[in-house]
Amino acid sequence: MFRGIDEAGRASLRHADGSAHDVLELLRGLASADPAERETALDGMYGAVHHRGEGHDAVLACVPLLLSLAVREEVPDRAGVVELLIGIDDLGGDGDERAARARAALRARAEVFVRLAGDADSGVRRVVPGALVRFLGPARVLPLLRERILVERDDRVLTSLVEALGLFVRRHTAAARPSRRHRSRRGAGHAAEAVSLLEALSGPPYGPALRLAALGQLAGCAPQRLPTGLVPVAVGLLRERSARRAATGHACGGPAPETLAGRLRRLRPSDEEGSRLLRTLHSALGCRVADRVELLCGQLTSPDPLDRCNGVWMAAGFVREWRDGHERPVALIGAQLGAREERLHDAAVTALAGFHALAAPAADRLHALVTSRPEFRVRHGERGAPALGGALKALAGAGDVRAAPLLAEVLAGPVVPHDLGRVVPHLGRAAVPLAPALRRRLARVPLDGSCPHEQAVPLLSALGALGDVASLPSVLRLLRGMPERTRGRDAVTDAAVRVLGAFGDAAHEAAPDLRTLLGTSSAVAAAEALWSVTGDADAVVPTLMREVAGPGRDRRRRAAAVLARLGPAARPALPVLRRMAGSGDPSDRAAAACALWRSTGEPDPVLPVLRAVWAGHPHTRPVIAGCTAALGPRGAPLHDLLRAELSSSRRHRADLPGSHVLHEDLALLRSCREALGGGG
Repeated sequence: MFRGIDEAGRASLRHADGSAHDVLELLRGLASADPAERETALDGMYGAVHHRGEGHDAVLACVPLLLSLAVREEVPDRAGVVELLIGIDDLGGDGDERAARARAALRARAEVFVRLAGDADSGVRRVVPGALVRFLGPARVLPLLRERILVERDDRVLTSLVEALGLFVRRHTAAARPSRRHRSRRGAGHAAEAVSLLEALSGPPYGPALRLAALGQLAGCAPQRLPTGLVPVAVGLLRERSARRAATGHACGGPAPETLAGRLRRLRPSDEEGSRLLRTLHSALGCRVADRVELLCGQLTSPDPLDRCNGVWMAAGFVREWRDGHERPVALIGAQLGAREERLHDAAVTALAGFHALAAPAADRLHALVTSRPEFRVRHGERGAPALGGALKALAGAGDVRAAPLLAEVLAGPVVPHDLGRVVPHLGRAAVPLAPALRRRLARVPLDGSCPHEQAVPLLSALGALGDVASLPSVLRLLRGMPERTRGRDAVTDAAVRVLGAFGDAAHEAAPDLRTLLGTSSAVAAAEALWSVTGDADAVVPTLMREVAGPGRDRRRRAAAVLARLGPAARPALPVLRRMAGSGDPSDRAAAACALWRSTGEPDPVLPVLRAVWAGHPHTRPVIAGCTAALGPRGAPLHDLLRAELSSSRRHRADLPGSHVLHEDLALLRSCREALGGGG
């Protein structure tokens, strides 16, 4: 099998990170009987042929050998080898001659993929359709895909065949975005034929999984050919598919150990094929928010818990991407709380805990759960400190005042979650009764413990948000008494300093401590707190100017934000702020421009900077909107941007994952409304 290596010439097997010998060993590893060795070899091959996205001579030399591996039935994991070959189609650009040669080599040997389309291994059959569309001529592809759809019995393979039809349409239709290699009038004619085939597959007499797959592809490449009443049709097909699957006794997920691995297993979709079908349809529907809401509600009210579990995760993604239409899906997620199926319950809790204020439609269900099931208030993991239970965290994060007495009960118990203090600020003044208990807990944090910051920082944040001046002695105890080499000391110092700033002139006795910190890594936080406590601009401006001109990006931006708070008192820093506003980093430019505007009261010099970074770098928008809100009526020159933001239905960083992006977007919207309500 590997005899051709020498004939190909080891000089041609140069890849991004090594020599011909490396590639030869990787190829041998792909045929190994050891699963770990195969996995390592596949990772290495991806690195060799895809490094920096450039084609290499090694790719061209490896193509015949990889094809030989793919057709040998004794080679395990041949599907992974086929996927590697498919990835070669994406190498390089139009001007990359070596990548073009590799693609040409695959097209010249595309009959191998025709043979593999009927392979006994369903895993191979599942990945081959994508190779057929990429490397076989369009006149051959459609009859072959049609034939395979008629004879195939595996639903997963059928889904891949239908997805290949959609890919074929996107690559060949004249209405699609121009492709680098696959445009022709003949191809456009074949694309129209493929659309007709998809339309036929989306109706009877085909099975529900195949029809759902076809609807997803039609929605993406030919939405005008979709049937009327798409969502009711799709929901009906989903339930028909689920009823068939239920006959096999497939369960949603039984008990699993209360470990990190166990929780992660429960959070993965157990019906991955169903998840794939519905995600494809949601993705194709895109900005059709009303249709997507109806589809989500159909999923979340399905009799099948697996469908509801998939619906929870898709609703979570929808809420993170879109600003409208979340109320009904969130309420239906709340209806899954306490479900008999652990996977479904855990998915609902995890999703709601990431929604912050948007979890409000599920608040009654959350409150009922944590009231009737006290064991859900604190989560005891296999390792590490206990954490606040997800349901109680979601209730508090929604700002529901009913969380306050429940948190008080937790605080009075023998075990207090290390992260309890983080949710207190969401409750506003309703959390004031918690202050004495939080204060007592803070006073008991050991100064020389192994990880005092894990306990202290959340408690400090909570007491600062509550403005609990009575906790000042405990705050100063931490600030002054923690040994220098204690782990997390800097985090505790920063948190304590922020609390002192929140206390304002009531913390005047801490002024000497804050002045001492102006020469440390906590300089920016200390300068801000000192300004809040004393109003002494002469003491803090030199420190902030030094930090603005320093190498640390985060410290530069924080220092500029503090200078903005100082207003006209920051005028000595104008030269360094102007240099920062002219830098290449958009976050630096936004922070400095905001400080210049608030310091000088002159918008005209900085408006071009702020408008440019707002449009080109959405992550700067919360800073700019906050600045505009702080300016009140004087922020009117940017009110048009804020109105446009509020009118957008998509979140400003919807392309990024994670609940922190949702939190940022909610803060941005609050700043926009505050600015326009106060001066617009």
